[in-house]
Amino acid sequence: MARDDDDLRLRPGRIRNRVDARIGKRRAGRSRASTFNGQVQQAIRRAGGNPSRLGEAGKGRGRYNERGRGASVAAALKNRNAWSRVDGIRTRSRRVAVKARIVKLNPQRGAAGGRHFVSAKAVDAHLRYLQRDGVTKDGEKGQVYSASQDVEDGRAFVERGREDRHQFRFIVSSEEGVELSDHRATTRELMKQMEADLGTGLDWIAVDHHNTGHPHTHIIVRGVTDDDKTLNIAGDYIAYGIRERASEIVMRELGRQTEQEVSRGLEREVDADRFTRLDRMLLAEQRSRTEFADLRPDRDMLESLRQNRALLIRRARKLERMGLAAEVEPGRWTVSPRAEPVLRDLGERGDIIKTMHRALDREGLADARSVAGYILHHEEITAPIVGRVLDKGLAGDEMGERMRLVVDGVDGHVHHLEMDPARVENIQRGMIVTAGAAEAGPRASDRNILAMAGEERIYRPAAHLEQAVGTVERIGGDPAAYVRSHVRRLEALRRAGHVERIDADHWRIPADLAERGQAYDLARAGASGRVTVLSATGLEQQVRHDGATWLDRELASRQRTVLAEDGFGRDVTAALARRRRWLADRGYATDVGDGRIRVSRDVVQRLEAREVARVGRALAAERGREWQPAIPGRHVAGTLVGSTQLSSGRFAMLDDGLGFSLVPWRPVLEQHVGRLVSGVALHGGDVSWSLGRRRGLGL
Repeated sequence: MARDDDDLRLRPGRIRNRVDARIGKRRAGRSRASTFNGQVQQAIRRAGGNPSRLGEAGKGRGRYNERGRGASVAAALKNRNAWSRVDGIRTRSRRVAVKARIVKLNPQRGAAGGRHFVSAKAVDAHLRYLQRDGVTKDGEKGQVYSASQDVEDGRAFVERGREDRHQFRFIVSSEEGVELSDHRATTRELMKQMEADLGTGLDWIAVDHHNTGHPHTHIIVRGVTDDDKTLNIAGDYIAYGIRERASEIVMRELGRQTEQEVSRGLEREVDADRFTRLDRMLLAEQRSRTEFADLRPDRDMLESLRQNRALLIRRARKLERMGLAAEVEPGRWTVSPRAEPVLRDLGERGDIIKTMHRALDREGLADARSVAGYILHHEEITAPIVGRVLDKGLAGDEMGERMRLVVDGVDGHVHHLEMDPARVENIQRGMIVTAGAAEAGPRASDRNILAMAGEERIYRPAAHLEQAVGTVERIGGDPAAYVRSHVRRLEALRRAGHVERIDADHWRIPADLAERGQAYDLARAGASGRVTVLSATGLEQQVRHDGATWLDRELASRQRTVLAEDGFGRDVTAALARRRRWLADRGYATDVGDGRIRVSRDVVQRLEAREVARVGRALAAERGREWQPAIPGRHVAGTLVGSTQLSSGRFAMLDDGLGFSLVPWRPVLEQHVGRLVSGVALHGGDVSWSLGRRRGLGL
């Protein structure tokens, strides 16, 4: 019988794990399962699951860590009825909101870290912004306190918990928080009760905030017991127990709420643009009747619904006007499934707008900036934003690490930005910044470098400077600063491994530099872009400052920032005119008549050199050193003793034991503070650093 060469039969066998004999030995602590089922279970454990409970997905409550401390207390508290009747009068327990977050700091022994672990810097930043200015009743800085101290050392608390596996963060807010006489006493009583419920002493700190309509308290608890073991709190206790205990403590001071007080609180929610208790009651009624929320007076309903029937109808009509509910027949309503997410989004937007208004009010600008000019950016910034930072703080409910910036833009709008803390670590209130995503397409500087490199693919800053001097009108600014920006770009690409520095005046450039540069920018910036400091000082200080400023760079630039005729754009326009006059009075610009003043092209370079020399000599004298300016083509070396912020930028301070120098700061230097560094000074003032490890004799 003839057989086709392609004819074959598959004979499935048992799934196996074949390991190369050369690497077949199991690694200590990281052994690979020998069966397919074992590998699946191993993957589930790495993801934080429990493979032995896969069949119980629909049986449990889904609450994190049901068997932690406080589980029995939570079981007794979670189903407690808030309402009670005494002598025919119905009263309700006090409402307290508790938000909670478990922050993972370190992995378990032998496990690997990951993105879900919070860095030490982020923990420090969270505490720093809980203590920021403007959060107390008097607008002062927040004060950390503990169980025994009214003034506690927050940094010492953070240091004690560096090696903890996790920490707990809580925000406790009573509905009638403004009526409480002493928030610290209330917090201490709550924490004492939690210690009794959990059966262990707790190491905690707290900060009271009064910067919103509802006073609230931030509490941070270390994830260890009083005998230094890992503290695991039952999920139900976090969800129900803390709230019920806080309610008991508030009731001891304020008493229970009457029906009339509850109704007055609900009445304030009728027209609210957020998700309210009335919405929750309507949705619960609709689910109980499968299809409609039946508010007809002759229908059986819960006592709470009957007491507040008129308010529920008014709220339903509000939702109807918003397109989130419809009256199918008199008294019968259907609420859209979109209602809750839409109302929650509106509530979040309202909170952000209030934050922006408070920032403007603090600067005396609330009446000068219309709410219509507010722009809220979430994950992406589609166009560059230039403006002054009015506010910086934790975003959202202040439980996480993401940061917010409120920027008064030169485009006449006020912007609210949210991004990762690493992107705004050095940004402070009052700075003038630019924020935005990476440039679309290759950078102009990369194309210029390729053109200057020619077929030999060698870029020479000196040759580029000669060309720039002959085309001043085309480049629209100081030729030295223009070339310096290209050298800075090459330094960044060199550290990423894309170009090679042969010496101070020769760079080897790849043919695909434009594509490499674009990929590098996109990888660094991400979707939310990055924030760059244009000036560390405000407009008023820049107008009369004897040094290079952002205003000078704008005056010398051919491609100036577009300024609106109102808002911060108008302020910048006025400041530019005053700065132009100041420069003319001191010989840096020429008054050509008819109110026109011509600014010289090298004004930025002259002013920067003047400021660097003046500040450098002063700092050298303080240290008893000789001032040594960096000379292009020569080596600079010394101990990196820190940095100083000038109006023209941040500068690194080098001390070689005899002389003292100032050179432009670069982020790569951050991890070398206190160490010996060296490099070659380049034309335009920058330095090409040699920071790699070198072999040699040493102790």
